[in-house]
Amino acid sequence: MPHAKTSYVCLPCRGSYKQPYPGPYAHERVCPRCARPLTHVGSAFAPPKRRNTAAWRTLSVLLHAGVRFHKSCCGGPGYRPRTLAEIRERIAYARATGEPFAQALVRRELP
Repeated sequence: MPHAKTSYVCLPCRGSYKQPYPGPYAHERVCPRCARPLTHVGSAFAPPKRRNTAAWRTLSVLLHAGVRFHKSCCGGPGYRPRTLAEIRERIAYARATGEPFAQALVRRELP
């Protein structure tokens, strides 16, 4: 039976790659196009199209805030904002309330 795979992305190339889960002796994954390190995003990740720059900017903000797309026991990764406008709303909310950015970004609804 083949090993399960998880997703890695290269933000500069806008590339997504499925690779086996990192094992105990895992090495750093590198992009086959530019040789920069890949970012582990999780097994529930669905990549945007390469030409969709707004979606890749949104993804970049999420990844730099520490948000990933790992499956939970009850299904997928939960809510993730899809547009820059949704991210701006949540960042404004986080600044106003003092809530951490990563936590505000994954809120389904703002109070």
